[in-house]
Amino acid sequence: MTYQALYRVFRPQQFADVVGQEHVTKTLQSALLQNKISHAYLFSGPRGTGKTSAAKILAKAVNCEKAPTTEPCNQCPACVGITNGSIPDVLEIDAASNNGVDEIRDIREKVKFAPTSVRYKVYIVDEVHMLSIGAFNALLKTLEEPPRHVIFILATTEPHKIPPTIISRCQRFDFRRIQPHSIVLRLRQVLDAQHIKASDEALFAIARAADGGMRDALSLLDQAISFSEEEVLLEDVLAMTGAISSVMLARLVEAIHERDVAKALQSLEEFMNQGKDPNRLIEDLIFYYRDLLLYKTAPQLEGVIRGIAVDQEFQKLAESIPVPTIYETIEILNKSQQEMKWTNHPRIFLEVALVRLCHQEQRSTPVMSEEVRSLMKKMENLEAELQQLKGQGISVAVKDSLSTHAKKSAKSIRTSGYKTPVGRIHEILSQATHQDLSLIKNHWAEMLDILKKQNKVSHAALLYESEPVAASPQAFVLKFKYEIHCKMAADNTNQVKENLESILFDLTNRRFEMVAVPEEEWSTIREEFIREKGMQREKEPKQEDPLIAEAKRLFGENLIEIKE
Repeated sequence: MTYQALYRVFRPQQFADVVGQEHVTKTLQSALLQNKISHAYLFSGPRGTGKTSAAKILAKAVNCEKAPTTEPCNQCPACVGITNGSIPDVLEIDAASNNGVDEIRDIREKVKFAPTSVRYKVYIVDEVHMLSIGAFNALLKTLEEPPRHVIFILATTEPHKIPPTIISRCQRFDFRRIQPHSIVLRLRQVLDAQHIKASDEALFAIARAADGGMRDALSLLDQAISFSEEEVLLEDVLAMTGAISSVMLARLVEAIHERDVAKALQSLEEFMNQGKDPNRLIEDLIFYYRDLLLYKTAPQLEGVIRGIAVDQEFQKLAESIPVPTIYETIEILNKSQQEMKWTNHPRIFLEVALVRLCHQEQRSTPVMSEEVRSLMKKMENLEAELQQLKGQGISVAVKDSLSTHAKKSAKSIRTSGYKTPVGRIHEILSQATHQDLSLIKNHWAEMLDILKKQNKVSHAALLYESEPVAASPQAFVLKFKYEIHCKMAADNTNQVKENLESILFDLTNRRFEMVAVPEEEWSTIREEFIREKGMQREKEPKQEDPLIAEAKRLFGENLIEIKE
């Protein structure tokens, strides 16, 4: 087998070859040059970002015949032997398959012996988080005080699984996800060395699919070279990775913006005929709107764009779609994406989401515009009357009363669909305790999961924007972001309230009654309750200090002067 994968052929052999980790390589090079080498290092970060490669480069640099140096020469016997794995003093151990106490005890016994071929004996432990607790405990003392000729380099993708006692004994370096433009530059170097042509769009598509990992990017490039004929093109990469081109996404976004349901569903049908995954499609659609939002709000930051080509079509959509519409679209798509995880028919949810997006303005604009137009006309008439009454003493009072009347009218329009039980909420607030509210909040997420498992996804989606805000021993107040959701949850016909109370009873062993309130009314109700309580306290007679009362009895009120 003569062929080697690209990520093996072009594995970094010097710190300069490690892409996107300058904060790590610069620190290690300074330590090497000053002979400030630690006895233990911890390299953590996502997969394929250069942790193990940096560990082997560090092992070569400390053992290079030209040390101290910032880069291994890769020519001396020590560097060559470490590269091809022929030097036994540099050991690369896979903790996933050697995670027991016996393997660590064997290492602990062997570290006592001096290296035979090079200056330092280096142990590179990959995926160190896979070690058992007993193995970590066996490694503790050796890791803290190893012999002077031993260096430990631990690499992991999940540092949170490593005991703090291990982390505190190491110098920790966090490897970052590599930016797409850095990946593209490295891929271009690899292609030039292989004398292969590729378009920039294809390389950016590979970088996006690699998700910050250079090894994944090189593997995808290797696959794309085999898939293509003479030149790696964008169409080949998209067909190979299952990704979606920005041109087709722009066509779908344009159909949504034009509120053309037929065109949007036709674009979706084309995606499905090409074998695209609905979950991948909605994710790419969310990121496309995210790029539109960032391009509109921060056009000077080129690095924030995920990788979509900022062409004429993209700029046209960014100019025509307002920011509030982008916010609402991302919110609808995000909710649909969450619902798609719990169904066997994700395409249906995606189709429903596209139809909702196409009708979102048509559904809300006509009703609201008529109400706003009526209110604006009344306000213009009121302003005209105020101009006539200008200069008279009653002008301010009239203005205040009219503005109050306008606010009450607007409030009545907003809340005409649901009648909030204010008296019941005041009763709950008078008996509310922090312990009861904490009990409900601690079981809220579990309650939503149970609803989903019971195939009541619509109920869980309805309660997604709700929040328990007050609770007494018998009932609790549930705040909803939208009034329509509040009305639906309080309605007995859809059994949302009944299911919610039943599940909470199973989780808490206590029967709580749910009382719904819209978010826009909750603050007013709470302020009114606090104000009433304050007035009641003021009306209550104050009890006299017993010391003052005794002094008055002994000496008489006329001889006593009370000072605060």
